[in-house]
Amino acid sequence: MNRNYKKLAALMLCSGLVLTACGGNNNNANNGQAEATNAGANSSGAAETTAKAKISWMNMLHTASPPTDTVLNKIEELTNTEIEFSWVPDPSKEERINTALASDSLADMVTLTILDNSSVRNALKAGVFWEVSPYLDEFPNLAAISQETRTSASIEGKLYGIPFQKAVARNGVVIRKDWLDKLGLAVPKTTDELMEVAKAFTEKDPDGNGKKDTTGFMDRSDLVYGAFKTLGSYFGTPNIWAVDDAGKMTPEFDTESYIKTMDYMKALYEGGYINQDFAVTAKTDQQQNFAQGRAGIYVGALFDSKNLMKMSKGIQDNMELVMVNDITSTGNEADRAIWAGANGIGGLLSFPKSEVKDEKELKRILQFVNDTMSDEIYALMTYGIQDVHYTVDADMAVTIKDADLWQQEVQPFASSRVKETGYKIHDSDPLKVEAERLIEENAKYGVLNPAFSLESETHTTQGSELTKIVTDATYKYILGKIDLNGYKSEIEKWKKSGGSKIITEYEAAYKAVNP
Repeated sequence: MNRNYKKLAALMLCSGLVLTACGGNNNNANNGQAEATNAGANSSGAAETTAKAKISWMNMLHTASPPTDTVLNKIEELTNTEIEFSWVPDPSKEERINTALASDSLADMVTLTILDNSSVRNALKAGVFWEVSPYLDEFPNLAAISQETRTSASIEGKLYGIPFQKAVARNGVVIRKDWLDKLGLAVPKTTDELMEVAKAFTEKDPDGNGKKDTTGFMDRSDLVYGAFKTLGSYFGTPNIWAVDDAGKMTPEFDTESYIKTMDYMKALYEGGYINQDFAVTAKTDQQQNFAQGRAGIYVGALFDSKNLMKMSKGIQDNMELVMVNDITSTGNEADRAIWAGANGIGGLLSFPKSEVKDEKELKRILQFVNDTMSDEIYALMTYGIQDVHYTVDADMAVTIKDADLWQQEVQPFASSRVKETGYKIHDSDPLKVEAERLIEENAKYGVLNPAFSLESETHTTQGSELTKIVTDATYKYILGKIDLNGYKSEIEKWKKSGGSKIITEYEAAYKAVNP
């Protein structure tokens, strides 16, 4: 675990918000939970139950249509429940959730993925939903939710639902290994070595066609999910905000490491080692261009490698990829770091007090949520029913039998998985397997955003327009349209336009939960 992560974890432990127990090993806790529920008892001490629990669930739908009942029936059987879904299409989630909150037409369980929405946040703070911290340790799988995750998902020190647990840090560098081998280059471990690879991919004809038609990096117009933020991690840039021992907050773009990252990108741009239109390139074009052999370095989610390889078929059939997640600017292992997207939080599964009337009912629903975190139900929600939707080998690697059937009956349940990592069953594609291994390793070096769960009224009302000032200034500096003084002038503009108030509000909010 890197020093930034340790420091933040220590601060969280001192906050008084973290629960006193976290439970044992999660994999062990997963085993047998569904069977225990069917037996009508659970060893955690939660309320026993024999009758089927009827539970309604307002959930997000990321596919064109809801699933059939094939998988749902199996989930209900294993959890001793009857589940009534109210599916909310993802594109209309904000409108639907706002309306449901205003009209008090909710369900027993509500999937909240827009925690920055003012209506959602106000409802959470107003006590519309149960505060679940006192109950988690009664259930083995819920007890295994880390203290850092609980704190990151809290609002003003209270946890108003079960956090949707995503991979903490998914990003890294994907490189054409066949090009490295052709040019006699090693896999880079430092930012300087990565720059040399980018230069060689641009200047030394790695595809061997006798033309100067390749570049090093293929990037897109996204300072977060493109190359910039990941490269920033390698230079020690904080994740959106940094906080010192005195509670002083500093935005990432007002640090020397952020400037070093801009200088690095500027050098790539001026040397021609990155696509010259990166500032206006869409993600789909970025991936297509990489898959077509126009560049050899892709920075983004490590699991994108599987899609890049798939897209290259018939175009770049000799493509080989290597994924790298341990680059630093210094070459020192102690400086290894990677930004944590949303602190690994994908939202909250919350329980309205208007629907869930008492602790007994809440605990039965929490038992259901606990059971969905078992290996068996994760497999159902991810891959479907064995020998119907997929086959599995001795190493628990999955092969989908019928992609169309899987998309119809299984894929819609993806948004129902409270926890997405740490299970035995896995994709059979070797690139996906390696990506998952590296992403799991990333968690040890993840840099959290200490302001993720904090409140700033100014950020809520002016955040988007203020962020645009910084984004525009960053691009202008990289593209050579302003110098360092010009960049710093824009940061001062950010502060005078409301940024200083955001800093003050976050510092006050931080000190309130870390007295």
